[in-house]
Amino acid sequence: MRRTFSRQCPHCTRQVTWPDTPTYPFCSERCQLLDLGAWASGAYRIPCEPLDEEEPWLAPDDSEGEGEAEY
Repeated sequence: MRRTFSRQCPHCTRQVTWPDTPTYPFCSERCQLLDLGAWASGAYRIPCEPLDEEEPWLAPDDSEGEGEAEY
């Protein structure tokens, strides 16, 4: 017996089944490309507050003294 999974297309909400639909979880290549375009344009993002000052992620540590850096 073959298992199938069913859910709504994230773009247009049509019902989609897997493995019958090759573009699963999208119902069509069109919905798949529209979603990719939204990602590429920055439409999907997490809202946050802008930083006041830019903080360095990695600050050089001079406490170890002079010499080669270990990676």
